[in-house]
Amino acid sequence: MSLVQLTLVAPSHLEEMLVEALLAHPEWASGFTLARAEGHGTRADALSVQEQVRGRAERCEVQVVLEAELARALVDSLKQALPSRDIMYWITPVAEIGRLA
Repeated sequence: MSLVQLTLVAPSHLEEMLVEALLAHPEWASGFTLARAEGHGTRADALSVQEQVRGRAERCEVQVVLEAELARALVDSLKQALPSRDIMYWITPVAEIGRLA
């Protein structure tokens, strides 16, 4: 079993749709972490006026730890459900995972 962490970063206005898409697939994303984040990038055309002034955009970040093949299946599903250039993802290996108690 090869565990990975799938990280998704999306504009705040897409947060609910992203969470709903994840909740629709508990077989892939049985649990996840959601955090507020701020992003900086080169796509100024996608920023609101306030974000352009601040120099960063409000984002949500979702992290899911799951098996590698399930991560790819989940990404494929999300590409179908939420086709958006504004949602970015990456997959990284997980060396170890556990609980402290």
